[in-house]
Amino acid sequence: MSRKLVALCFLLTGLSTSAVAQAKKIASPSPAKPKLIIGIVIDQMRWDYLYRYNQLYASNGFKRLLGEGFSCENTLIPYTPTYTAVGHTCIYTGSVPAINGMVGNNWWDKTLNANVYCTDDSTVNTVGTDSKAGKMSPQNMWVTSITDELKLSNNFKSKVIGISLKDRGAILPAGHSADAAYWYDDKGGKWISSTYYMQDLPTWVKDFNAKDEPGNFMGKEWATLLPSDKYGLSTADDKPYEGTIPGELTNTFPHKLPTVTGNKYYAFRYTPFANTYTFDFAKKAIESEKLGSSTVPDFLTVSVSSTDYIGHTFGPNSIEIEDTYLRLDKDIADFLQYLDEKEGKGNYLVFLSADHGVAHVPAFLAEHKIPAGTFSDEEFAKEINQEIDTKFGMKKGVLSVQNYQVYLNYAEMEKQGKDKDAIVKDVINLLKQKPYIINVFETDKIMQATIVEPQKTMMINGYNPKRSGDIQFTFKPGYFDGGAKGTTHGLWNPYDAHIPLLFFGWNIAHGKTNRETYMTDISSTLAAMLQIQMPSGCVGKVITEVAK
Repeated sequence: MSRKLVALCFLLTGLSTSAVAQAKKIASPSPAKPKLIIGIVIDQMRWDYLYRYNQLYASNGFKRLLGEGFSCENTLIPYTPTYTAVGHTCIYTGSVPAINGMVGNNWWDKTLNANVYCTDDSTVNTVGTDSKAGKMSPQNMWVTSITDELKLSNNFKSKVIGISLKDRGAILPAGHSADAAYWYDDKGGKWISSTYYMQDLPTWVKDFNAKDEPGNFMGKEWATLLPSDKYGLSTADDKPYEGTIPGELTNTFPHKLPTVTGNKYYAFRYTPFANTYTFDFAKKAIESEKLGSSTVPDFLTVSVSSTDYIGHTFGPNSIEIEDTYLRLDKDIADFLQYLDEKEGKGNYLVFLSADHGVAHVPAFLAEHKIPAGTFSDEEFAKEINQEIDTKFGMKKGVLSVQNYQVYLNYAEMEKQGKDKDAIVKDVINLLKQKPYIINVFETDKIMQATIVEPQKTMMINGYNPKRSGDIQFTFKPGYFDGGAKGTTHGLWNPYDAHIPLLFFGWNIAHGKTNRETYMTDISSTLAAMLQIQMPSGCVGKVITEVAK
């Protein structure tokens, strides 16, 4: 071949390559986005549940999320207290109580001189029933959510809907600008909302309520999904430290739900069938509101709450919890299959996480010689009030004890001319005498307190001068405010603060990371993937392995 011919070949090849590259550049559209984003938050799901029951899970539920999605195996909550309202707010805002104002499910408001519930709003009314259960809104949350930012990014073209049995599990994730939030009312067992969102329930919600699924579910027994000998990862069924489903007389299988006659719709919350009911409603919302069918992404938030009611009552080592997660696995598998068919594989983005974990029942731990115990916030308040009355001649020196903090009546102390510093010092010394309490300090002096990490940072993140108490106390692992039966959560410990975090679907490559990630990172990662602004109080970092 002549030199001229060779040169011509190189020239033509170069032109061809350049032309292809230029054509690709011109043809490349704006970055595609998912048709629908679904946030699934499992209330009280410890991270280890992903693997504890893994051999009994089917192949298309949790295993599918792990096998096809991306798992952040070491995701932690970066604040205390680890409660439901705080967790849902953090997931969707990427913020902490110090910034977003959500310091607990409840807190004492000194300006109102009353206890406040996280989503209370006296200015709105219930929609869907004549109860007061709908006098709720996100007004107490000070920051935007990732759902708000999605709507802001496209001039409010995206549709956002929140769903949960719990009002706080529906309202706080959906954000301030949501099209709707729906939660469950025990009076009649129906989905309701508030005038913050609408003046009347959509026809599809009324039709769904008319089916009375809760009543139908409560008409049958809750028996174990598998033969009883398959539940080898749980303790014996009949334990004195397990509670009972409200209205039931025993705590063992089969749970005879038809015998619950008083307030059966409330008791329904304590069954795994309420999780199925929640997913059924979520599917109906997708279908009826045509979520995922417009030119911009829509967002559906789904909080699964019965895991929390059952977990509190029976504990994480119970057959009830094991059976609940096996049933939840089937619900998730069914929901993913529905999304495949409705939205198309790869067209939707799912993340799954939890608002907090849970501690073992102290009596269960005691059976195995592991230290644990309980105390009573109410008894603390009585004891401290008695101490202040005896030593300083002042009644009601304590307004409240909650969120592992003491709210002192500073206004009354000042009014009566009492020595505030002396009272504070006395209360701290009284609490330090408790054998299970390790540290006690004034919350506004936390920076000077001698507290080990990560406790210190978590408590700083959880302290809000407008809403937090005046004195914080910490105690030995395994101890919490509670009674002789069941269990709870709320602390810094890994059993309360180590949660699952899975991403699945649109643009998600299979994999996992064991480096530390945080609950605050979820919304910033979603913002990066969607190419929108992160929420106004977000302090999280993008999980780069996910948002490639």
